[in-house]
Amino acid sequence: MSDSADASREPQLLVKRLSDKARLPTRGSALAAGYDLYSAEDKVIPARGKAMVDTQLSIAVPPGTYGRVAPRSGLASKFMIDTGAGVVDADYRGVIFVLLYNFSDTDFHVQEGDRIAQLILERIYTPEVLEVESLNETARGSNGFGSTGGHKLLSS
Repeated sequence: MSDSADASREPQLLVKRLSDKARLPTRGSALAAGYDLYSAEDKVIPARGKAMVDTQLSIAVPPGTYGRVAPRSGLASKFMIDTGAGVVDADYRGVIFVLLYNFSDTDFHVQEGDRIAQLILERIYTPEVLEVESLNETARGSNGFGSTGGHKLLSS
């Protein structure tokens, strides 16, 4: 199958399995935003450490999108496992690895076949960069971190 999809069809996420250990991404429900990514290997994420976990997949995202590798809520809330560095560019055809961070004090064991992250396809806009001498003024201006309030400690 080629990277290009017929323009008359719905956009497709093209997935190539690189070994028998690879599992195709799946959605947990009909309205799930992301596609679950599965580990193709056993791996230990050390306590307070990080590790790259292999999916043994390569993908081609639909035109006008990129893939964002995002955490699974259950891993984050129950085991303090988070993802990092999760951008899959439209022109990348290499192996998809998932960078997992372990914020707990206990080693976390990933087994082959475990759902380790989710792939969310997001539209992207890449306009031309234009240098200017000034920007228009706004009510917020240059007020940064915490400037809009919403938490008692931020407002003091």
